[in-house]
Parts: sequence; C-alpha cells; structure tokens
Amino acid sequence: MPGTRVRRRTAHRERRRAARRHALLAVASAVVAIGATAGLIDAGHRDGRDTARPEPTAPPVLGPLPAVPTPTPTPTAPAPSASSASPAPAPSPSRTTSRPSVAPQAPPSPSATPAPAPRNRLFRHPRSQVLDWVRANPDDPRRPVIESRIAARPAAVWFAAHNPGEIAGQVRAVTRGAAAAGRVPVLVPYAIPDRDCGGASKGGAPDLAAYDTWMGEFAQGLGAGAAIVILEPDAIALSDCLSASDRAARFASLARAGRTLRSANPRARVYFDGGHSGWHAPAKQAAALRAAGAATNGDGIFTNVANFHRTADETAYARRVLAALGGPAGLGAVVDTSRNGNGAPPAGQWCDPAGRALGRTPTTRTGEARIDAYLWVKLPGESDGCSGAAGSFTPEYAYALATG
Repeated sequence: MPGTRVRRRTAHRERRRAARRHALLAVASAVVAIGATAGLIDAGHRDGRDTARPEPTAPPVLGPLPAVPTPTPTPTAPAPSASSASPAPAPSPSRTTSRPSVAPQAPPSPSATPAPAPRNRLFRHPRSQVLDWVRANPDDPRRPVIESRIAARPAAVWFAAHNPGEIAGQVRAVTRGAAAAGRVPVLVPYAIPDRDCGGASKGGAPDLAAYDTWMGEFAQGLGAGAAIVILEPDAIALSDCLSASDRAARFASLARAGRTLRSANPRARVYFDGGHSGWHAPAKQAAALRAAGAATNGDGIFTNVANFHRTADETAYARRVLAALGGPAGLGAVVDTSRNGNGAPPAGQWCDPAGRALGRTPTTRTGEARIDAYLWVKLPGESDGCSGAAGSFTPEYAYALATG
C-alpha cells in the first residue's frame, strides 16, 4: 500500500536522524573529556616563568606536579624558590651569608590555637614529572630504583602561577583527591610578588592586593580535611632584598594569608618560612617570623626547603627558632628531607651538587618533640639548573640521589 510505504520511509528517516543525534552527542562528550584531560596534563606549560603546576578543572582527575625549588644558594648565586615543568628555575639552596636583621618586635598575643598535627598518611599526587618518566621508560635499567625510591613516595604539590579564577579549582582537585584516598596533601602556594628577589625563580602576583585575592581563592579549594600548607618558600628568609617598607608590607600580607587559610579550613596546618640551619641565626629568623604573623596566624615553621642540611641539624635549629618565636605551645615544625641524606655539599656547590642522597622518607610520625613531619617539598630528581633545565626531571640526577 502506498500509505504503508510512506510511513515506513518516514520511520526510517526518523531512525537515521536519531542515530545521527546520538553520534553527535557522543562526539561532543568525547571532545569535552579529551579537552579536560589535556588541560590537566598540559597545565604549567603555557608560561615559561612559572613552575609546573596542577591545573585540575574537576575532580577526581589531577594535573601534574610542578617542578619545585632548588636549594637556596651560597653567597655567589641567587636563591631561587620554585621550579617548573615548563621548566622554570626553583629555589636554590638557601644562602649562608648573614643579612641585615629584621628588628625584633614584641610577640603578639596568640589569636588562634594551632590545628592538631596531622597523623594520617601523606598524599602521593598521581601525576608528576618522575611518574611521567617512569611510565615512558619501562625498559630503562634505572627505572626500578627511581620508581621505588622516588616516584612511589608522597611529595608536595606546588602552585606557582598567579592565575585568579583557576587556582581554587586546582587546589580543590588535589584536596578532594587526597580526601578520597584518606591521605593528607602537602600544598605549596608560591606566588608572592617579587618572588626570589627577581632571581631565577622570579614571578608571582603583580602586587600584594592581587596576591591577597589569589590567596583567598586558594583557600576556597582547601576543603575540610587535614592538609599541610607550606606558605611561600623563601618569602621571609630571603626578604632582605626588599626595602623596609616593602618587607613590612610583605609580612603583613603573609599574616593575612595565614589567617585566610586557617579560617577557610581549621584542619589545615599552615607553616611559615623558617629558612634553614645554615642561614640566619634563630633569633633573627624568629623576629622575622613574628613580624609576619607566624605565631598568631600559623601552626609553625618549615625549614630546609630544597636544601641539604642534615635532619638532626634542622630539628635542633627549628626548636631554637620556635623557642625564640614564642606563641602557642602547639606550634611545630616540618623539615624538607628530600635531598639531605648526606648533608650539605661544600660551600658554593648549590646547583645539583654531586654526592647528595635522599633523606628520610616523608612521614607525619617523626617521634621528635615539636617536629610535626618530614616532607619531600623539593621533588628529588628535579634539577637546580645544572644537570638539566631548572625544574626539569633529570633521571641521571634522580638515580644518583636514590643510590647516594
């Protein structure tokens, strides 16, 4: 019947249209998924000044870890403080020369009780330069050592780009991933203006007002779980390059940052820059920390970031700084042990020095009074700029540290 044939043709056309619509929807979904994944994996490669960084837009997928600081240098070299996957230099081993003192101030009365020290396991970010290398080099004879001794360990996640509008999502992706795993993330905001005194790791926010806004967005991503925040490596210990008024303004901004982070998540432990045992005297460092609000707006100090000083020296130094700082009894310290297994190199050898080794495995169970954690803040194997481009992963250097 003609009417039957017409109805069949009409039904056939409708089925083809429906099939095309489903196909287009599937393609669109795939494009969105691929675009999101590419955004995460390629985060940190758009601006050579910045360290590699996670650029997550939605959990649970997380972006790559940024390259981190190299140790702060000896007198002849600048002291950078972050690295990059697009590699940008990081902090170099901290200086050992003395600098003009920050005028001591009377300790302010504590305004908040420190958060309880974390006792959970630390979070290992699922993407990093070392993990990328391990996946890409299954047949390299160094791979088993690098994988088991470095890639398998938890390490810090650096946020070194001034990227308002994006930073909250990036931090949130990391903290949600850590919460889902029942672990504690270590987060490093690194965007203070005049970062690294204009040295190899220069960059950061254009001014302190922009930094305050960025830090507010950073805090929005912290969530409600336990977290460790390493607030701006070198921002205090390497501040003598600033004028007195600029230094005071920076310290006021760091105090605001500490308040903002702890208000956003009372379970986050915020640690301020304590330099290291080969740099400033404890009294001088404590005076600067006090001026930056560490006693009232933080939970303690961090030391040895990207440096090589032995753990025993750092724990003793940290206790002396804390004693001079005063403040709540709950203030503690964390020590970067990523490369301090053989202690500091000879004076002047700060850039990927030979003969160094991995230090203690990251843990929040140190067994030491007032020492809250041993952390890998600097990612072992990421270059200071001599074994490879600053901030880039160098398997030769990583293998030497792992077998040192």
